Amino acid sequence: MPELPEVETVRRGLAPHLEGARIARAEVRRPDLRWPMPVDLVQVLTGARVTALRRRSKYLLADLDRGGTVLWHLGMSGRMLVEGAGLAGFHRDPGIHARHDHVVLTTDAGTTITFNDARRFGMVDLIREGVSHPLLDHLGPEPFDPGFTADYLSLAFAGRRVPVKQALLDQRIVAGLGNIYVSESLWRAGIDPRRAAGRIGQARIAALVGHIRDVLTDAIAAGGSSLRDHRQASGELGYFQHSFRAYDRAGQPCLREGCGGTIHRIVQSGRSSFWCPACQR
Repeated sequence: MPELPEVETVRRGLAPHLEGARIARAEVRRPDLRWPMPVDLVQVLTGARVTALRRRSKYLLADLDRGGTVLWHLGMSGRMLVEGAGLAGFHRDPGIHARHDHVVLTTDAGTTITFNDARRFGMVDLIREGVSHPLLDHLGPEPFDPGFTADYLSLAFAGRRVPVKQALLDQRIVAGLGNIYVSESLWRAGIDPRRAAGRIGQARIAALVGHIRDVLTDAIAAGGSSLRDHRQASGELGYFQHSFRAYDRAGQPCLREGCGGTIHRIVQSGRSSFWCPACQR
């Protein structure tokens, strides 16, 4: 499932082609994906200008000049494809079949932006002007928000007996983190993913906040992680998977200088956690 870096990478790839553009034509080729499509989606989109393309947690949001916002979630296999004359470097992989093109937008510049989703776990919805959306209502701060500080995280963790890995995956505490980047952040911080969140000291939490931001910054710069389905808007793979220090490295030597341990895999709340028992305490 795409996490913050993958969605932010897609947003940055789409923004030059969608922000400020008017949607000359909109096509919705099926009535539902994970959930039903808004019945008036084509009507709302056709002729609208996109005033801003934003990201909140793992969601893309396109604000429209006529009011309201389009909400996108990529799901497990969703991709935003950019095609059009003169778009050097943007191409459709032959393995991405057109039969999975579910929403197609053509801008006034002649650029086509397609939401392709083979598994159909993604979604598209409309947020009406002045109305909140249940998927966004209870999200915590973004990792890069000024309010995401050691003091904030210490307060959020206070008294919690759940493992720190589980706490960081709670989108009410911090928005956008998922399995990959929590594992990588905890490895960098030297924190055992099984440790109770409420039993981590202030100094270690302060270091963890910094490592979370550093991991996400590095991942965005690398275009995210392509494990199976993720592609950038240009069609390129992400490359952060080549920089993993913990995630998906079970049985391999720990890469922390002087450690000498081995990465282990455990299951927490149904998700794989990768960590080094020798240096993560």
